[in-house]
Amino acid sequence: MSRSLRRGSIAAIAAIAIASLSSCAAGNTPDTLQVKPDNAAATIGTHLKLNNIVVVTGEGTSGDYTGPANVVVNIANTSDVPAELQSVTVDTAAATLADAAGAPLTGLVIPAGGAVAIGGQGNPTATVPNATVHVGGFAATTFTFKDGQKVDVQAGVSPDGKGLYKGYGPTPSPTVAPVKTTPGATAPAAGATTTPGATTTPGATTAPGTATGTAVPAGATTPAVPAAH
Repeated sequence: MSRSLRRGSIAAIAAIAIASLSSCAAGNTPDTLQVKPDNAAATIGTHLKLNNIVVVTGEGTSGDYTGPANVVVNIANTSDVPAELQSVTVDTAAATLADAAGAPLTGLVIPAGGAVAIGGQGNPTATVPNATVHVGGFAATTFTFKDGQKVDVQAGVSPDGKGLYKGYGPTPSPTVAPVKTTPGATAPAAGATTTPGATTTPGATTAPGTATGTAVPAGATTPAVPAAH
């Protein structure tokens, strides 16, 4: 082979290698591959598979976070008998299991040959009331089943409202409306009772232990009580 042909072959091989490296440099993000990002997954025995395990915190949260969080997972059961998920913990904090209507559950059944999605609208939930995690990091998450099988995974922590997990976070607690008060008004003394519609003469005092009767207009005199004969 001539030198010119050899140089051409080498150049072609180099071009192919550069193109391959360039495509790898694009990364494996959802934007470049148009697929969902890799999330934690686990297999228990030969029949239980847990996929897309994520801990979702409140919307707008970031960094070190302490508060409610939802555990999102899809559990498939390829066995011919049902399996029952009994508990989920994030680090040492236990999750509360509930059905799609919010009623508490002591266990969550994964039917034989079926699957259950936990988290998201219309699905059962696993909510940790007070998780301590780092948003953007990972949290040790444990799933325990009724037959004693369990698995530990490092689940990614993502905030609600970001990307694929919008609507998967914990429901915010209801806000209690503040009590409105009239400017200048004072609350009645502890233990005192107020008669509806009754008025009080300014400056008048009531002796402790006596019942309050009908108010007497200012300046009026009280009729004398006849002496007993």
